[in-house]
This record gives sequence, C-alpha cells and structure tokens, in this order.
Amino acid sequence: MEQPRSGQDREELERKAQQLLEEKDAESRTRTYTGPLEKAIAVLLCIWTVFQLYYTTVGVISAVNLRAIHCMFLLTFTFLLYPTYQKERRVRTAPPVWDVVLIALGLGTFGYLIWNYPRVAQSGGRVSDLELVVAGIALLVVFEAARRASGNLAILAAVFLAYNWFGQYLPGRLGHNGFTLKRVLSTQFWGTQGVLGTGIGVSATYIFLFVVFGAFLKYSGFSKFINDFSLTLVGRTPGGPAKVAVLASALMGMINGSAIANVATTGTITIPLMKRTGYKKEFAAAVEAVASTGGQFCPPIMGAVGFVMAEFLNLSYTYVMLAAIVPAFLYYLGLLFAVHFEAKRLGLSGLSKENIPDALKVLREQGHLVLPLVVLIGLMFGGYTPLYAALFAIFATIGASWLRKDTRMTWDKIVAATVEGAKGAVSVGVCCVIIGVIIGTVTLTSLGLNMGYLILSIVDDANIYLTGLLVMVLSTILGMGVPGVAAYVIVQAVAVPVLIKVGVADLCAHMFCLIYACLSNITPPVAMSSYVAAGIAGSDQMKTGLLSVRLGLIGFLIPFFFLGNPVLLIGAEPETALAGSLWAFFTASIGTIALTGGLEGWFLRKTSWPERLVLIAVAPLMLYPGHLTDAIGFAVLAAVVLFQWFTRSSAPSARTGDV
Repeated sequence: MEQPRSGQDREELERKAQQLLEEKDAESRTRTYTGPLEKAIAVLLCIWTVFQLYYTTVGVISAVNLRAIHCMFLLTFTFLLYPTYQKERRVRTAPPVWDVVLIALGLGTFGYLIWNYPRVAQSGGRVSDLELVVAGIALLVVFEAARRASGNLAILAAVFLAYNWFGQYLPGRLGHNGFTLKRVLSTQFWGTQGVLGTGIGVSATYIFLFVVFGAFLKYSGFSKFINDFSLTLVGRTPGGPAKVAVLASALMGMINGSAIANVATTGTITIPLMKRTGYKKEFAAAVEAVASTGGQFCPPIMGAVGFVMAEFLNLSYTYVMLAAIVPAFLYYLGLLFAVHFEAKRLGLSGLSKENIPDALKVLREQGHLVLPLVVLIGLMFGGYTPLYAALFAIFATIGASWLRKDTRMTWDKIVAATVEGAKGAVSVGVCCVIIGVIIGTVTLTSLGLNMGYLILSIVDDANIYLTGLLVMVLSTILGMGVPGVAAYVIVQAVAVPVLIKVGVADLCAHMFCLIYACLSNITPPVAMSSYVAAGIAGSDQMKTGLLSVRLGLIGFLIPFFFLGNPVLLIGAEPETALAGSLWAFFTASIGTIALTGGLEGWFLRKTSWPERLVLIAVAPLMLYPGHLTDAIGFAVLAAVVLFQWFTRSSAPSARTGDV
C-alpha cells in the first residue's frame, strides 16, 4: 500500500496536474499581467459580468447587439489572456503589439456590424464590397481567437468552411453546387446563422451566467462541503474513497460543465486517496475520469447543457431535467457499484473513523451552502426562466455564505469569483463563436439533411438502432476535444436531424446525441479526461482510456434503450403513466447492477466466468422496457442470486485495513 504523500509530493502532483491541464485544456494556458494592466483587466472582466447579468435578465437589447457585444468582449479577452504560441512568456506587463492590433480589428469589425446591421437587414441582406471585406477580416480574427482558445475546434471549423467551396467536387449526396465568396461571407457574418447564430446566443446567456454561478459556489466553500458530505455518506464503506470521488466529481462536474478541468482539480485529491486505499492506478484514474464526465448530463444543472437543449426544443427546462434523471442516475449507479464490487473483489475497506468528518457537524457548519441550489431549482420549478433563476442564485450564494462567519464571502472574494467566472466563460464562449461557422455551413449547404440521407441510404430500411449506431459514432467524433456545451451544439446541428428522420422523438434524439458527445471525453483515441487522469495517476493512457469505457459502459448502452421506447426518459411521452416510467427505472437499475457485477467479476461473491456471462446477458433484458423481458430477467437473476447464496464460501478477508 502506498504511503501518504508529503506536502512536497502533493505540491508536485498539483504542478503535474496543472501541466497536464495546460496540455489538454486551453483555459489553463493563460497569461498573467503585472502592474496597472492586471487591475485594468480585472475591472473590465467585472464590467463585462455586470453587462451580461443586466442585459440577459432585466435589460432591453436586441439579440444581434447582445451577441455582437459579447463577441467583442470575448475577442478582447482572448487576445489579452491567451498566448500566441504555447512557449510564449506568460508573465507580462503588456500584450504584444500584434494582439493589440487583433483586438482593434475585432472591436472595429463587430462595432461596424452593430452600427450597420439594421440597414443591411432592411435591404434584405444585400451587402457592399466594404462590408464583405469587414466580414472577411472578422472571420480571420475569430479563427485566430479559436486557434488559441480551442485548437482542434478551429481546425474542424476550417474544414467545414472549406466545404462551402470544395463540396461541389464531392460525389454523391455529400456534394453540392458550390457557393460564391459573397454568399458565404454574408451568411457567416451578416446573417444570424453564422458567428452570430445559435452558438454565440447560448454563450451570451446560459453559459456565461452558469459559469459565473459555479465560480461563486466555489468561493463560498461549496466544493469543500461536497467533499466533506460525501465522506460522511460513503467514506467508511468498502472502497469509500472511490465512492467519494464519484459523488464529489459528479456534483462539481454538474456545475462547472468541464470534465477535463474537473479531473485536474478534484483528481489531485481523489486519485492518490484511491491508490492509497489499494485500487490500481489505472482503475483510480478511470473512476475519476468517468465521474467527472457524467456531470455534463447530470441534473439539476447539467453543466448548462440542459438549458441549451430546452432552448432548441422550445420546452421548459423542467422537461429536459426530468428526462435526464434516469440516464444520469443509471450512469452513476453503475459507477458506484463498479467501485464497490472492485473493493469487495480486492478485499478493500473504507477510511477509518478518525478520517471521516462528523455528519451533523458538516451539516451544521456548511449545510447552508446548499441554499443557492435550492433557490435555483425552486425558481425554475416555480416558473422563472433559467436566466432569472441563475441571477437570483448568484445573489443567494453571497447571502448564504454570510450566514456563518467561516464561509462569509468578503468583497475580495466576490471580486475574485466575478473575475474567475468571467475568465472561465472566455474559452467556451470562443468555442461557441467558431461553432457558428460550422452551423452556418450546415445550414447553407444542407449538410445535415444530406448526412441524414446518406445514413438512411446505408441502413435502407430506416432501422432506428442501426441509424443510432452510426449517429453514435458521428456524435462521438464531433464531440472529441470539445467542451460539453460546445460539443452538443455541434452535434445537434448535424446528428439530431438524422435520428428525427427515422422516427425518433425530438427529446430522445437530442438526449441521445448529448450523452455520446459528452462521453467522447472518455472514448479513445481522444479521451482527454482519461488521459489527464492517467497523467495524475501515473498510469498507462490507453489502458486507462479502455478501462474508462468499461466503467462507463452503461452510459454507452442506455441511449439505445430509450431510442425506440422513451419510457426511460421521464416525461418524454406524455401519454405514458408515471408508474410505467418508474417501473422501467427500477428494472433498469437492477439491470445496471447485474451488468456491473458481470463486468467486475463480483456479485454476492466472486463470480465464475459462466456467472459473469449470465449477469451480462440479464442486463439487456432488464434495461429493455417490457413486461416479458423483465420477467425473464428477474427469473434468471434470481437463479444466479440463489446459486451464489447457497454456494458462497467465507467472505475474503480485507487485504488492507482501514486507511
């Protein structure tokens, strides 16, 4: 068993995690300034936050102007904070001259758009040669910002942009007649389907507010409360540290919406703790990666993706949140039982009593910090929009922190939370701007429809499961290396229409693509969450990635079971009785536990290979909503349980004592 790390070792691990995060996540590769410019940037970030909070709730401004001004802030902070190249000197007193020029070009082009957009709109979209030049410059500036802040996504957007011209040379359904430079530039800049389209609209509203909300929760001490409360719940059970990692990472991932950043922060604590308990390093890394990834589709916040989905579907967020409950619950149920069964198989115990905080003390001293979430959920269920609910929740966070002296947010903490929240919104915001190029191309060229026809021509009889398999691959590829919200925005434009064409309900199609776009974070070969976790644990990257897929396997399976029968998504079918959904929920939970037991080699005791195969075979019977399959599944599972009960030997003694 590993010995506890010294303070120096812990600092070295955090340094390594930061280095890994910088390699995988652009948000960590930012410049820092000294002197007056440092304070000026902080003030400007606070002004931006106030502007966004006001004009997304009570203020009156046109959608185009809000998005254009949001772009101006995003471009300004991108060129101030993100270095031109990776090895550039990070500590500076002033930005390079070329960045000042790029900031001026960004402000000038989008300022020109704000001033002239009403005239262009009234003319039916006719633009002059000067306005085409402005559009071209703006796109170049946006691509440079995306190159710095999102890397891979900028390359993908460049491929889509090139498709506008070179698609005419492609054969078959993916080809088109070609478009002029004027048509492309007009669509991408002067219309509302390009860089000022859905992507930036999402960034200027939901994403910004909820990223700021997450920063305020962090500075109020909410992260510590989550960790301490998780310890009180499961810390002493077999594999307790791993279960703490699952619960804490799920809750934090749900709020911040960044799987990679979540791994790099919580992983420095949870991964060494799991290794000291006796878990193998690949397993510890995989658990952290899988737990952090699932938070992006876990209610009630879903990393802000749920609000975006509600906007696309023109539904109340309540419907989306209810629909996500079962998939998210089953995902984490499978992961919790995986770490439990692995602990039983290895003979591991939990943490010792002296390392577990007192539950009543935790609730008494930190329980008030959950009030902002109560306010948020209560207001949304009470009929308020998510934007108003988020605004009130931010103020509730400050108010709740003042209920106890130990958690009180001082003015300095409020400013720090505001600055960190605004900074955190920059990289995702730039991703959303460049996504506009992708969506604009899909709209102009009808690529989404053509992709749908291509897939339908492959499957012939419009089989929803075969179509789903192809869409799963497409969603996973499009989501690789992209933040959760941005990945979903891309996927919904390209992949969702394909599923809807074969008869899948709208909500099911969106949820299907969302889950796979998020799971791309743990899907090799570009499993960024798994690779960051592997770096912290010192484990093999490919082994960690493959183990992550195994631990998160239920997440890859569940979407196929609600694809043809939405009963697993609560509220997806209004005519379906709640009792039917709850029964399907119950049987799917049993199936998830059976699948996990088969994969991990433990149920009531260590399982033989025939028993493992039977448990794995039981899973689809229980997951599929149907009385006959449920009856068969229960019968087979009961036989396995009885056989294990009557043939069980003495339980294996714990290989390690309390930690």
